[in-house]
Amino acid sequence: MGFLFQTLLGFFADIGGAFSLLGKVWYFVVPFFFPLVRFVWREYIKVEYRKKVKYVVLEFIPPKEIEQSPKPMELFFAALSGTIKSFNAYERYIEGRLPNFFSFELVSNGGEIHFYIWCERKYQNMVQANLYAQYPDIEVFEVPDYVWSVPSTVPNNEWDLWGVEYEATRPDLYPIRTYKFFEEDVTGKMVDPMGSMLEVMASLPPGQQIWFQLMSWVAVPSTYQKDFKDTIKEFLGEKKKKKGMFSSGVLGDVADVFSNVFRGMFGTPEFTNTNEKEEEDPRPVEFRLRPIEKEVLKSLETNMGKMQFLVKPRLVHVGRRESFDKTFSNKAFSGALNDFADQNMNGFKKGRRSETKADFFMVEERSRQRKRRILMRYRDRDDDPDDTSVLMSAEEMATMFHPPDMSVVTPAVPRVPAKRAGAPANLPIMRE
Repeated sequence: MGFLFQTLLGFFADIGGAFSLLGKVWYFVVPFFFPLVRFVWREYIKVEYRKKVKYVVLEFIPPKEIEQSPKPMELFFAALSGTIKSFNAYERYIEGRLPNFFSFELVSNGGEIHFYIWCERKYQNMVQANLYAQYPDIEVFEVPDYVWSVPSTVPNNEWDLWGVEYEATRPDLYPIRTYKFFEEDVTGKMVDPMGSMLEVMASLPPGQQIWFQLMSWVAVPSTYQKDFKDTIKEFLGEKKKKKGMFSSGVLGDVADVFSNVFRGMFGTPEFTNTNEKEEEDPRPVEFRLRPIEKEVLKSLETNMGKMQFLVKPRLVHVGRRESFDKTFSNKAFSGALNDFADQNMNGFKKGRRSETKADFFMVEERSRQRKRRILMRYRDRDDDPDDTSVLMSAEEMATMFHPPDMSVVTPAVPRVPAKRAGAPANLPIMRE
């Protein structure tokens, strides 16, 4: 008993010594662990907040005859700007508040195409009303969440999966090719921007499913306006002034000397001449830019004035192993997204961190872990990681997600069989 007592006494003495040491060096330890603790707490409080929110999945069936561009859908997306919300520190880190998420999803189940909108239940009436306002003949109704139509754990012995999250090829201010540029030169007729995507999805064989998701929320203008202005300055060739303690002055000269010490041992050092000023072109901007650069600048300035959405484009292809062919998603569907690309503007590329493949070592295990992770993110409509989200305007969103027009004749897209109309004004009313 005495030995046990001495052991416990020594244990508590060691703990007391550890706390005593921590009390002396806490100002070094706390700043090191604070970012990690903040990240873990933020993720935990986000999950707890989402458990309290009720979500709904709405499906819409396009009208049979649409003879107009996606402009009405652009107005629909613009109407969602009323859900914008910014949070203070208490709401963000104590209550765990999140933006009002909307997910616009295009799904092919064995070649049968569906249009879904996932949102908070409190916004269901708003979404339906805005769809009816732009497309009076459309049908909108609530459906069960299709993401649970496949096993909860994929891949497994019977099912396989391929997926990726897309990223922008250039800074966010550069727009993608929007519906205004999908016009046939000879006849002047509108070409539906989603035509290639829908045809690829319509050709999917039975037992295969392709899910394409635009997980989005309205961006607060103050979070991106400065970056947009910097993008325009960079396009015009205006160099940013270097900031920091080593950028100029005596400290800058000292840093310049030390950076050239090893370079001088094996070659000729190059010192920065801070007094030298580059000559600026005195001509106005319109005379310095080429015609194509003028068009790009006009597009940048136009896009800067539009309401923006933070968007997470995500693709999942899941199906039974005996007929699974990832060519439909990895090659065909990703190729169809190039219809929205413009070499002078912007486009989409596969995110290396999210693509469900691995190289070099433990390839099968790492690939399986990536597949399950992206399926979980799709099902949860996850917005992480934030740094890969793409800023898109309402015009860009409408280009990629809208009821297809009459030029898309594939039978895989369901249509409302008849137009809706109100009762005649002179209809007799039976009175008791």
